[in-house]
Amino acid sequence: MTTPRIELRAAPHLVKGASVERIMFHVVLALLPLCAFSVWQYGLSALALIVTVTAACLGTERLFGRAGNTLSDWSATITGLLLALTLPPSFPLWMGAVAGFAAIALGKALFGGLGFNVLNPALVGRAFVQAAFPVAITTWVPAFAPGRFGEFIPTTFTTPLMTPPDIAVWAKHALDGFTGATPLARWKFETFFTPAQDFLTGAATASAGETSAVLILLCGLYLALRGFMDWRITAAVLVSAALTAWGFQLYDAARYPGPLFVLLSGGLMLGAVFMATDMATSPVTPRGVWIYGAIIGVLTVMIRYFGGLTEGVMYAILIANALSPLIDQVTQPRVFGAVKEKKA
Repeated sequence: MTTPRIELRAAPHLVKGASVERIMFHVVLALLPLCAFSVWQYGLSALALIVTVTAACLGTERLFGRAGNTLSDWSATITGLLLALTLPPSFPLWMGAVAGFAAIALGKALFGGLGFNVLNPALVGRAFVQAAFPVAITTWVPAFAPGRFGEFIPTTFTTPLMTPPDIAVWAKHALDGFTGATPLARWKFETFFTPAQDFLTGAATASAGETSAVLILLCGLYLALRGFMDWRITAAVLVSAALTAWGFQLYDAARYPGPLFVLLSGGLMLGAVFMATDMATSPVTPRGVWIYGAIIGVLTVMIRYFGGLTEGVMYAILIANALSPLIDQVTQPRVFGAVKEKKA
């Protein structure tokens, strides 16, 4: 007669079956429609930028990988795709490669690899090139230019120490009436409010992956339904930003735009869906995720309204990333069955 065997194991006892590789792979799938739409908008230069930045991230990940081949977890691919989508389509390819290297080396490998990074790697790379190449990262080109699939944007193959071509001349030739400014810049410096339909159709000038709010939300919905994204963070970011913008609009409607403009313009939607929800850099407590998202939403609006830059999403998320461990610490739920100690 066989003696029954009892196995005792530590919690958790329920296994979801979602590995890091599986989660990251689905995030890559969710980013592919945004990449495809970016290529449709800006043509060959957008495709070359996405490929170059992603390849730089993968190469740097391979160079600094401490546990053998770490490319199979898809995290470096996500960093490359996200970083490329935050850059202008006219960004020179060599600068994109520098951004990819900085994202992995400074934003990930420096902290010990996947799961140990404090800041979102894609935003670290973006912040690095924003400081290093301020002119190139604020140079914009029109979407849906007629010859975008037959020629590259002139600045795409600019090399180091080379004077870039006059992109303004090319842009006006490519599309009549092009102003060369993003909707946020036009509002900040010209008090011009871009129509909402421009944000929905992708006609607004912006970074490669920031022009279609509806598509970004649909891709985020795919991840949320599969349980690979914490929708509460995205909701907290968008609701807090909308409420903050609404409050300023009530104070002075002629000066401050409404919530819809704030939500659809710039990189807020992309940041709220794909970057603020990064599992390694966001809180895990139930109350913490709401506080974290609210901080990002409020800071984004405050930086846009009162900062020297036209956009504030990147710095808002990086600041919230740094606060994430503190947020987790102060919002820890009470242990079940524990009795709160009385003060003496």
